[in-house]
Amino acid sequence: MVRASVVVEKAGIPTASIVATGFLGQAKATAKSLGMANLGLAEYPGIIMNHSQEELRKNVETVLVPNIIKVLTKPTENAVKVNELRATDVIFEGTLDEVNEFFLQKQWSDGLPIIPPTVERVQAFLKFTDHQPDEVLGVLAPENRQATIWNVAVNGVMAGCRPEYMPVLIAVVEAIAEPDFHLRDAGATPGWEPLIILNGPIAKELDFNYESGILRAGRQANTSIGRFIRLYMRNVAGLRIAPGSMDKGSIGLGLNVVVAENEDAVSELGWESFSSQRGFDRSDNVVTVQSALSTTIPIYSAGDTALDHMDTLVEVFGGTCAFWSHTAVRKGKYFPLLIISPGVAKVIARDGWTKREIQQHLFEHTKVSVRALQKHAWQIGFSEYDLYALVAKGVVSPAYAESDDPDRLVPAFIKSEWIGIVIGGDPGRNQSKGFVQNHDQAPPISKKIILPANWQNLVGKVKKSHEAH
Repeated sequence: MVRASVVVEKAGIPTASIVATGFLGQAKATAKSLGMANLGLAEYPGIIMNHSQEELRKNVETVLVPNIIKVLTKPTENAVKVNELRATDVIFEGTLDEVNEFFLQKQWSDGLPIIPPTVERVQAFLKFTDHQPDEVLGVLAPENRQATIWNVAVNGVMAGCRPEYMPVLIAVVEAIAEPDFHLRDAGATPGWEPLIILNGPIAKELDFNYESGILRAGRQANTSIGRFIRLYMRNVAGLRIAPGSMDKGSIGLGLNVVVAENEDAVSELGWESFSSQRGFDRSDNVVTVQSALSTTIPIYSAGDTALDHMDTLVEVFGGTCAFWSHTAVRKGKYFPLLIISPGVAKVIARDGWTKREIQQHLFEHTKVSVRALQKHAWQIGFSEYDLYALVAKGVVSPAYAESDDPDRLVPAFIKSEWIGIVIGGDPGRNQSKGFVQNHDQAPPISKKIILPANWQNLVGKVKKSHEAH
């Protein structure tokens, strides 16, 4: 809404953006980042969805309407341009503790100790790419800063990454810089976190974990790169929690480590990898980044047939995703992700199933009632939820408008091929786990990892150095 108001204001038409109290800070920060710090914001007091009709009417008449009149009669001024630091500027000198305190006070830290990004450390990262330091990968909303090779390296150093991770970091930033990723919505109230999925030979080269504890912090590659993307979104895109104001995640989720698929298990099963299902060759190194709202409980499934396991996956994974399908249906987008352990996958594959058949079964058997969709949509703030209109617009299939019965069951997923399947986790346990994704906010974006021309020589030197220590 604020972005639309800025466009209208720049066209010479006064606006008043109606904003509930809890969103005022985010709205002001967004307007400032778009060059209009004094955009007219008309406050509605409190939480609209928790007010009775009487409270709503009273607040509109006594508070909102006067605020609208006030902002429409006040001139809008452009924000003063802030001078950005140059890439090689030395901004602080001191001990490790002093550097960390300085970064913490500047809100350049995620609250954990950082590695000081000295010029020498940053240059060590730059050796692992053929890109130029000042190359621009994109402009990141909401604060509209340029994503550059240099600031990728800076944040990689701070996050505790190794220099040889640099090609992965670049691909990650290329993914979130894509307009279709909708990074500007990463501060939305659902509080989703970015999730990185890794495929290709580089998983072994850089020692990523893809077996037991696949979602645990503890392996440097998985953990530090997972930390990097959140740190980068904070420092470059400007998505900070309080005392910042661009991140409005109401409760939010903890950071995710990188999920690396078990390529050996995929080959043994004769299945497609996650990235090959997305159009890449099995020899390609690929990162995919998408939003993750929450995980399911650990899904233990047992039995010696595919259906034994699929029934449980539908019940738990499908059922968890169904609770969030109201917005997915309204947007016509949904990309949940399911991690299946090799042990479970072997039973399913033994019955002749492929990943494609898993996706289709989940799609066909995971249902939700229209009554539940409408109820949860209203609770999140949608005052209108017309499935017939969504079908008419081509947002969803005709399956959602087959009758007027509010208790009829409709698909919880939008398309079967949009259900991600990754093989990973403990090979010796019958467990799976799923991620709920946030519709058109951060759908999966995949990027091929481009290695420098002298990659093998560089990696060889790194391995020798590690062996020497």
